[in-house]
Amino acid sequence: MKSSFRIPPSAAALLTAAALAAAMAAQPTQDVSLQQPASGSMPPKEHDQPRPDPINLKVLPKNLTGDQVHEIMEGWEAALGADCSACHKADANNIGPDGRPRLDFADDSKQEKAIARQMYIMMEEINRNYIAKIDSSGAPVTCGTCHRGHLAPEPFTAPGREHQRSHPLQNPIETQSPPGENNPPVN
Repeated sequence: MKSSFRIPPSAAALLTAAALAAAMAAQPTQDVSLQQPASGSMPPKEHDQPRPDPINLKVLPKNLTGDQVHEIMEGWEAALGADCSACHKADANNIGPDGRPRLDFADDSKQEKAIARQMYIMMEEINRNYIAKIDSSGAPVTCGTCHRGHLAPEPFTAPGREHQRSHPLQNPIETQSPPGENNPPVN
């Protein structure tokens, strides 16, 4: 026995569209700007997604978002001329899409991370206890104040005599008039 029930083509199309809409609505929404790169731009990278909330913050405020911590770390990277792996250990069990181990930002096993925390505390104390009391401009000390793009700050060397001679106020002999009748040469 044949069934006489038949779905008209327009109803079938409508049911298919409704099923697709329902399936798409059930999926988590994503920012279209992250899916479709602008013409001429690179496809989105893994770190273009919002970063997870940080864990194991010991000196930075605990209410910072992952994006805020990342922004601070980018500043530190530039000031120190280093990359993330200078302080953060690679996790061999967590391989990224590039085939290399991802960094374990919560891990405290690298001594450099402990040093960075100490340096941050020192910098904050200098700004709060000294700079704020003497500098009305509010220009704080930063990592770059000393490091200037180098992981280990370069030692300061005082300018040589060439520098002193280029500044007459630092060398009173050169501030006198040239030798003449009223000013005999100095031996």
